Amino acid sequence: MRRQGVTSRPRPRKPFAGLDRIICGDVLDVLAAVPRQSVHLIITSPPYNLDKDYEEHSDDLEDRAYLAWMKKVWRAAIKTLVPGGRLCINIGENKRQYISNPTYSAFIQQLVSLKMLYRGTIIWNKHSAAKHCAWGSWKSPSNPHLVPRHEYILAFSKGQWKLDGDKADSDISDKEFMSCTRSVWVFGTESKKRVGHPAPFPETLPERLIKFYSYRGHTVLDPFGGSGTVAVVAARLGRHFIHGDNSPQYCELARKRLTEAHGLFLDPRIIPVEEL
Repeated sequence: MRRQGVTSRPRPRKPFAGLDRIICGDVLDVLAAVPRQSVHLIITSPPYNLDKDYEEHSDDLEDRAYLAWMKKVWRAAIKTLVPGGRLCINIGENKRQYISNPTYSAFIQQLVSLKMLYRGTIIWNKHSAAKHCAWGSWKSPSNPHLVPRHEYILAFSKGQWKLDGDKADSDISDKEFMSCTRSVWVFGTESKKRVGHPAPFPETLPERLIKFYSYRGHTVLDPFGGSGTVAVVAARLGRHFIHGDNSPQYCELARKRLTEAHGLFLDPRIIPVEEL
């Protein structure tokens, strides 16, 4: 029987078995397994729905179905964030013609409707992007096309602008900070062939975001983890990582990259989401 005036101590949170691990499973199942309010920063690049060759996922859904699915993903992802936690989404320009509502714009509308605070958009100038020849009407005003040389990084905060942390655990230099505050970032792309994934981004992208938006010791999540770039960089920068992906092939690729990058300092085992 509890004595009056005595408040029971809250039970300590059980350590999450997926921390610093690779979780293989459907994105919604992975996010459901992550403890609520345990993640400080999400960096992810969802399938662009442009018919890329993913092993375990249809990347050619009807637009309405794709956006409805993505809103479920955002709702689940937000639950994992601490107050003030950040969500950064890398998304490309629509390549389909006559899109009335571009995907990046739809994502902003979705996340604002879910009460996320919109911090702004970073334009990633890919600088050395692959050559294209889809110019539309060649040398004619009839119907010339714009050829994308950029992608977007959408940044949001959960519930409040400020993220709690010790300034001593900030590891961004003066030069890096000033560069990150500028809304146009210029760096090249990553080789699909070298990484072994159809849509990799370079380590520069998560490195800048991790230093800009989190402290050492924080937890960084990528629910569409792919080849493991976010996890590799997070571990190198002294953050915990949670890597999720539904492809056993890409989970194994991420495990290999983490092992090669960090050796015995990590035990990047692959955990089926059903075991969490």
